Amino acid sequence: MGLFDFFRGGRAQGGQRPQASGGQLFTGLDDPSLLEFLRTGALAGTTVSVDEALRNSAVFRCVDLVSSSIGMLPVFLMRREAGSVVKNEAHPLFDLLAYQPNSWQTAFEFKQLMQTWVLVHGNAYAIIVRTGAKITQFIPVDPCRVMVRQMPDLTVRYEITRADGSLGYYAARDVLHLRGLSLNGLTGLSRVQKAAETISLALQSGRAAERIFRNGMMVGGNLKHPGKLGPEGKQFLRDSLNEIHAGPENAGKWIITEEGMEAKPFASTAKDGQLIETRASLVEEIARVFGVPRPLMGVDDTSWGSGIEQLSILFVRYGLAPWFQAWEQAITRSCIPLADRGTLFPDFDETELLRGTLKDQAEFFAKALGAGGQRPWMEVNEVRESVGLGAHPDGGGLISAGETRNVAP
Repeated sequence: MGLFDFFRGGRAQGGQRPQASGGQLFTGLDDPSLLEFLRTGALAGTTVSVDEALRNSAVFRCVDLVSSSIGMLPVFLMRREAGSVVKNEAHPLFDLLAYQPNSWQTAFEFKQLMQTWVLVHGNAYAIIVRTGAKITQFIPVDPCRVMVRQMPDLTVRYEITRADGSLGYYAARDVLHLRGLSLNGLTGLSRVQKAAETISLALQSGRAAERIFRNGMMVGGNLKHPGKLGPEGKQFLRDSLNEIHAGPENAGKWIITEEGMEAKPFASTAKDGQLIETRASLVEEIARVFGVPRPLMGVDDTSWGSGIEQLSILFVRYGLAPWFQAWEQAITRSCIPLADRGTLFPDFDETELLRGTLKDQAEFFAKALGAGGQRPWMEVNEVRESVGLGAHPDGGGLISAGETRNVAP
């Protein structure tokens, strides 16, 4: 094996090239092995573990953003009665969904964990613990310990490996199951596995950048002297540059040269720009897989400003709303009896994510209360509740057209 073959990652005849877990290692964007992979499509069999994928900042950001957004929003059990919809706080399921699903997790932690699992594994499971007909706990279970089977009678059974290695068998009504996009109707697809090639390339480009900074020469430029400098002159020049210009506080300062010396900075190469461009494009690819807009990934600062509100609405409507439906329907399927589904239903409250500025809220609530002669559709107490204030004795009922009502704070 020659010297250049060694640096390119080649192997000697008769030797076996080591393989890294999660894909092949490349020494850089000009590595012949990488070009061969891209040309032949040899990355088709790439697998990336969840832990490896989460080491990539783009994957971690996507998973954290979506799961935290789902976790922060409350889920209420609602009841339809007499033409209105109210919170059914007396029902035992209400506290489990809104506050504490089990003895060690908050509602935020439970929803965040379940949403993380369904994003990276394609499925999230929680055992439904009942005392009689009453649901008392949701116990989350690692998806790697669950096998879903459809029985000959078309019912679905969940086989869960317990901590002691024994198997537990559960009917569909005893498991809260969140599925991602599915091809068989039983289990969801893992975004990490379906985007394994993109994530693997992102990991490889990160390692390439790390190796460049660790092993490469990061030289800013050169000083050209018309004569010849001796060892003492070179050392004096080196020491003076380090003393006067080294450190972040001296960045951008000019160099004073003497004796006809010229300072020439090294320009960035096309290879450096290619690495930066490749990493940015991979971030966009990963964001697309998880349904996260580019600006929320921190790669596009041009959208911050007046358009960010519309961008947030876009994210809620197309990135999070499908998950709201998945959660609500999974809870209904496993937790609410058929006889009660006409009156009881879970509801994600996404108003916190859709709030505009204080000015926008003031204009909306003014119209909702009938400002400008419009027909009102909200009561004063409903407005107060939506902004976190308690009910007022004079705040009930819709305000008639032309009526003025002073409600003290």
